[in-house]
Amino acid sequence: MTPDLDLTADVVALTRVLVDLPSESGAEGPLADAVESSLAALAHLSVERFGNTVVARTALGRPERVIVAGHLDTVPAADNLPSRLEGERIHGLGACDMKGGVAVALRLAAELTAPARDITYIFYECEEVEGDRNGLRRLALHRPDLLSADFALLMEPSDAGVEAGCQGYLEADIVVRGARAHTARAWMGVNAVHRSAAILQCLADHEPERVVIDGLEYREGLGAVAVRAGVAGNVVPDECVITVNARFAPHRSPKEAEEYVRGLLPPSAYDEFLVTDAAPGALPGLARPAIASLVAFLGATPRPKLGWTDVARFTELGVPALNFGPGDPALAHTAGEFVPAEQLRACERKLGEWLRSSPSGV
Repeated sequence: MTPDLDLTADVVALTRVLVDLPSESGAEGPLADAVESSLAALAHLSVERFGNTVVARTALGRPERVIVAGHLDTVPAADNLPSRLEGERIHGLGACDMKGGVAVALRLAAELTAPARDITYIFYECEEVEGDRNGLRRLALHRPDLLSADFALLMEPSDAGVEAGCQGYLEADIVVRGARAHTARAWMGVNAVHRSAAILQCLADHEPERVVIDGLEYREGLGAVAVRAGVAGNVVPDECVITVNARFAPHRSPKEAEEYVRGLLPPSAYDEFLVTDAAPGALPGLARPAIASLVAFLGATPRPKLGWTDVARFTELGVPALNFGPGDPALAHTAGEFVPAEQLRACERKLGEWLRSSPSGV
């Protein structure tokens, strides 16, 4: 049975309902059903469904079209369901990243029957996992017309302020090989785990760079996120795989980031360097008219987005984009994440005012 979403409810109440509908990546179906059903009941929107991605559009012939997008999925639960309200904070899985932002977008989709700009609302699946499953990527491949717009806004948590651009990311497996032997005669083998010590020490000693672009400081990151080795307690391991994750400033391409990481490692310390996933970042683009106009309207001081968001995807498509949503990004993916009610209301109010206002020069 498809649960009902009351889009006339207060944004705080709607956020709690969304949080209480589990939607870990790959299991967004019930939430997508609820979103589709609630939006399909609105006469001013046309609604289409692609997998567990829901697209709703106005068609008023306005001089500009804006995309307002938010992902439906969350990371795995960490004993943080159901939601709970403590004072003015809504706690629970995805409250910050990013069901609070989705609630804001759904409220506006219901309320703005005649905005000054045409709006495409996109509620999409699988943002928190590998890129080939991302709902926006699939739209770009199969229905790029739905991503055509003058501007895009990602409801990513940004403390109800503006975060410009985003970091790129690189994930790679560093393979270190040895030779098996019985642990009773360990000297007859080569321990791949011991060989990997030089790589781990190099990563531990690395000082991430801080890169300033358009006056915003993007702090990079590089570290081991997994180590896999060994087949049995009495066997000298003949292979150790160190998975590294790099978050790089948007002045680098993924290829340049790969070369940068490789350049930090002693070539003799590993046998293979295998990139398993990568995505470019997005430059802040604060001088672009569409971005500058919204920043000025909001009266916000832009900050850099530390992390990857689909702002990068829109940038690749030639659509100016910003991150603007409720919640502290530092709380994203944590067991104790929450979103302040005040920020939910502020984002709904500010974004609604902008969407109702006439585009510059019109």
